Amino acid sequence: MKRQMPAYSLAERDRRWAMARDLMADEGLDVLLVYGEHEGVPAAPFAHDNYFSNDRPGTIVMFCGDEDPIQLVWSPMHVEDHIEATKRGDELWIEPARIRVGKDAAHVAAVIKEHSLEAATIGVVGLEPYPPFHILPILPHALYGPLTEQFPRATFKPAWFPLLLRMLPNSDEELALVEYAAEVGDAIAAAMLNATYPGATDADVLAAGMAAGYSRGAQPHILINTGPSVVSWGDAPWAYRPQQPQVIADGDVVMAEVLNAVARRETQSQVAIAVGDVHPDIEAAAQVARACYEAGLAQLVPDNTFGDVAEAMISTLKEAGGWNVHPMLHSLNPYGPVCGFGWGLKTFPPAKAYGELGEVPTVGAGLPLEPGMTFAFEPNCVINNHLVNLGGTVVVGNDKPIELNTFTAQLLRR
Repeated sequence: MKRQMPAYSLAERDRRWAMARDLMADEGLDVLLVYGEHEGVPAAPFAHDNYFSNDRPGTIVMFCGDEDPIQLVWSPMHVEDHIEATKRGDELWIEPARIRVGKDAAHVAAVIKEHSLEAATIGVVGLEPYPPFHILPILPHALYGPLTEQFPRATFKPAWFPLLLRMLPNSDEELALVEYAAEVGDAIAAAMLNATYPGATDADVLAAGMAAGYSRGAQPHILINTGPSVVSWGDAPWAYRPQQPQVIADGDVVMAEVLNAVARRETQSQVAIAVGDVHPDIEAAAQVARACYEAGLAQLVPDNTFGDVAEAMISTLKEAGGWNVHPMLHSLNPYGPVCGFGWGLKTFPPAKAYGELGEVPTVGAGLPLEPGMTFAFEPNCVINNHLVNLGGTVVVGNDKPIELNTFTAQLLRR
């Protein structure tokens, strides 16, 4: 029988709203404006409006002083959904009177004027980069520009970084949902393993994993690549280029990343499936990736820093003569610190035909680790044109790390 998904209480709402007000007091803010990316973004969405609304993402949530927040939604559909949720008896966080249709500068300005905050200090979540995908700030100029022109006496201050530091240590209720998401991630990986055999396609494998996730109330997004020697990472090529799904053959490795979200709490499982007898470099790369995983675990304890963990994993990789295609780890719930990657591509002979090859540095190395922080451990190693990626979600415990996806922290075999 499938386990019931945990839910949030109003105590969790109150904890988060108190967090917002504490941030405002510490940063000297009169207003906190939280911008949310639209719905339907499968990986790493910038949807921190949902953190405070527990409702459909893609809105603006505004805290003005000590009042309950006001939510500006882009469409009447949000209101209709709120009405249906009320009919079902769902426990909603924001009252109907504080929800307005209009996610634009005019409606933000109206809230500011109603509260006589034309000369206020306004903290904005959306004015800073949000790796891995939002290297530039996400807040649209069409929203921000008119506000700065209309309120020249106001001070607009980036507020994402201080909010990030408060959000990273998950509460007990949040961790319960993370644990559930990790269980679903394992079920997805098991379904993908069962669907992998010579003659099947990467689309078949992906479909099996998606079905396992959605049937448990999750919303997974799965990156997948297959072949005997793959050095790439991302969506299946047929997702963006018209071509047939890849047929799996004996000697291939199916590599996937399961980005599994349950009510906006995310876990990640790194799936590597060896089909029959694979190249010796695959076996060697898997051993190195596992060694990197264990090196990172040894450093993931309170009072160490994110940089300590990243350095342990990268140094283990380099000592073995490997390089990484994507980060070795990054934070989850929310995204923030991320381990650097890209340096090894410069040593890869086929890459010499390309233009400038930049690399992504480690971001957030100085972050002190605290219990309740969640990380995607995704050690990956390339040896002689052969990539293996494995790992899963790990939580910082009180005295040792808590592994949530041991099933995928190894090379699976079919």
